[in-house]
Amino acid sequence: MTVDIHIINERCKGCKICVEVCQTNVLDIAKEPNLSGYNPPYVKALEDCNICGLCEMLCPDFAIQVSHIKEENK
Repeated sequence: MTVDIHIINERCKGCKICVEVCQTNVLDIAKEPNLSGYNPPYVKALEDCNICGLCEMLCPDFAIQVSHIKEENK
């Protein structure tokens, strides 16, 4: 099973909760602000994600969506 992390930059208010709760340091804060002037997170190491979903659950702005992608057997 693989994972996709979608970040909706314009919803983010820069609280950094997602970065702080990530156990495997998958997320970091972008240097470029969004249109509201906040620096949203970005995915820096997707391969390290353990699919815990804490970033999505604790985001007060609903700016992160974690999707589990089931791999098809060929």
